[in-house]
Amino acid sequence: MVKRIVESFIDDIDGSDADGTTTFALDGTTYEIDLSGQNREKLEKALAVFITKARPVRADRGVRGRRGAAATGRAISREKSTEIRRWAREQGLPVSERGRIAASVVKQYEDAH
Repeated sequence: MVKRIVESFIDDIDGSDADGTTTFALDGTTYEIDLSGQNREKLEKALAVFITKARPVRADRGVRGRRGAAATGRAISREKSTEIRRWAREQGLPVSERGRIAASVVKQYEDAH
């Protein structure tokens, strides 16, 4: 048995076949609209005078909040944490049995290895 699923876009302005979805933003709100090539050109033409004078803005990086090791890409594996803790104890450095290892201890470990 063969099944074919076809997805088609309908232009939200005039009901004709759309080429796809167009995304744009205004005042912090992002909008999507399905448009044919002709209607997309109309939208681009209408916005062109504003776009040529506007400044591009970097995409929002999401919710801002506490930046832990995982957020910075510096998470330490369980095995590596155990190894660092063992090494720190041997060096007489203060390190807890559980929880985050101080960045200064991690740096000392990395410098020593």
